[in-house]
Amino acid sequence: MKQKIVVLSGAGMSADSGIQTFRDAGGLWEGYDVAEVASPEGFAQNPELVLDFYNQRRRQLFDVKPNQGHFALAELEKYYRVQIVTQNVDDLHERAGSSKVLHLHGELLKVRSTGPKQTIQSWYSDLNSSHTCPDGYPLRPHIVWFGEDVPLFPEAVKIVSNAQLIIVVGTSLQVYPAASLLNHIHHRANLIIIDPKPNITPGSIANIQVICDRASTGVPTLVESLKRKAIGYS
Repeated sequence: MKQKIVVLSGAGMSADSGIQTFRDAGGLWEGYDVAEVASPEGFAQNPELVLDFYNQRRRQLFDVKPNQGHFALAELEKYYRVQIVTQNVDDLHERAGSSKVLHLHGELLKVRSTGPKQTIQSWYSDLNSSHTCPDGYPLRPHIVWFGEDVPLFPEAVKIVSNAQLIIVVGTSLQVYPAASLLNHIHHRANLIIIDPKPNITPGSIANIQVICDRASTGVPTLVESLKRKAIGYS
């Protein structure tokens, strides 16, 4: 059976495709205060501002493309069982060809009902306050905002705990609960961190490799090495 690899990806993965990260802009996300556009309170106070913000992010997705790091991870599926757990809300992993992607913080190309059922549906155009679910409730972006529960976190824990190799790329894992995923790595698993400025303290994990590089260049280099191992070359 193929070795199981889990990739934990974050904003740095998408940054190499031209998507700005709010942590690199002093708490601003493309010029917006995160508290105003990424919190339940912000949505309650000014829903039009929040909807417009995510409409802009959704439109941006059609102007950016997966980078070589995304494509390399998709190619890795030929040689290993690969599961991606991402904090990113874009669809760049899927567009590059990755088949198993879990979005911890939601997805830009989906919306959900504000009603009790919280039904989710795909959405590719602008969303405004007049749009409703079949039950008549207004729709909101399918994004996990600050202060909200992360419903897929238990599934992510299960995925990580069963991995033989974990690759952390484009994320410092400073945002909880995602940051605590490293606590669930099996003690015999290997951990590889790809980051130009790594600052992760993995604790008791003994088998660690650090690659000081960007996602778009560091990931393809690592994948080439993993491919050689899979087909028996040194």
